[in-house]
Amino acid sequence: MNITLFQGLQQAIQANQPVAWTALVETRGSTPQKAGAMMLVYPDGSQTGTLGGGCVEAEVKRRALRLLGEGQTELLTFQLDDNYGWDDGLICGGRMKMLVDPVRPGSDITYFTQLQQLISAGTPCTEAVVIDPEKIPGTRGGDRYLLGESGTLLSARATSPLPDAVLAHLRHVKSRPRPYVEQGISYLPYLERCRLIIVGAGHVGQKVASLASEVDFDIWVVDDREEYCNPERLPQAKRLIVGPIDTALSGLAIDSNTYCLIVTRGHNHDEEALYHLANSPARYVGMIGSRRKIKLIFDDLLAEGISRDVLSRVHAPLGLEIGSQTVPEIAISIVAELIAHRNLGAAPAHIRVPSVLEEGS
Repeated sequence: MNITLFQGLQQAIQANQPVAWTALVETRGSTPQKAGAMMLVYPDGSQTGTLGGGCVEAEVKRRALRLLGEGQTELLTFQLDDNYGWDDGLICGGRMKMLVDPVRPGSDITYFTQLQQLISAGTPCTEAVVIDPEKIPGTRGGDRYLLGESGTLLSARATSPLPDAVLAHLRHVKSRPRPYVEQGISYLPYLERCRLIIVGAGHVGQKVASLASEVDFDIWVVDDREEYCNPERLPQAKRLIVGPIDTALSGLAIDSNTYCLIVTRGHNHDEEALYHLANSPARYVGMIGSRRKIKLIFDDLLAEGISRDVLSRVHAPLGLEIGSQTVPEIAISIVAELIAHRNLGAAPAHIRVPSVLEEGS
């Protein structure tokens, strides 16, 4: 989630200005945005964030401005047919359900503050929004419940206590679910951010750090050169580790939620890094380089006792097959592979580069 939404909300409250929090809570069929998209609407008609653009977004803004005056929460449903979509080419039969939640001066914003703190810290949680109150007696459409990783109620913006039905259909965030709807409840998971350790702060490492931070990876960078591994070149990094590769990686905190990339400036550094990372519990280990270089490194590590099974987990060559030539293209291919692995478990076979060991070369 874009943290600027929370910043905009806080600024509006401090300025004693009303603002409407709008969220896409359910989609069916083909739609320009999927559930989880959010937008703030200000009294002057300006906005932060987007729900997909076009006439649907314009209508949401129009209704949100009206609700700002009334202070009422409302659910809006749009069918992308002749009424909504013709001018924008959205005639696809999809359906979008929006939550409009006005926040006015003097409103209790504890719910939003708690949500912001969790997301800023990368702590997993789930929002449950009642979108069909007829299925949940005693609730109102738009009631919101913020649940921790274990299902504990952390905060509520609702007219009723937490219904049992909300917990009955809650999926654990460790399974990395996408937004879903069950029994009249929309579940919007905010997943734990994965740490990305980039070994090598050269041009590729720098570009990968920039792109990966924008798609919710927490960036750590390791390099033995302070002139490359510094806050000026890598402002997105949460941690910079300058020192010999061997020393820097020894004892580094790596768990099953960690991704590791090896993009150093040379064969020896790559091999040294892979020696330390191959047997780690990291969810993903990838290494850049030509197939010849990778085979030489693998052969050396096999001779040093690293098992073939362990090396078979290493993603090398690195990146999806998109014909990359330039540094930005290479970085895009790498980050695309990271996203596919995080969200899908693996990259689609038709664009994944076969590993050296898969080819038996």
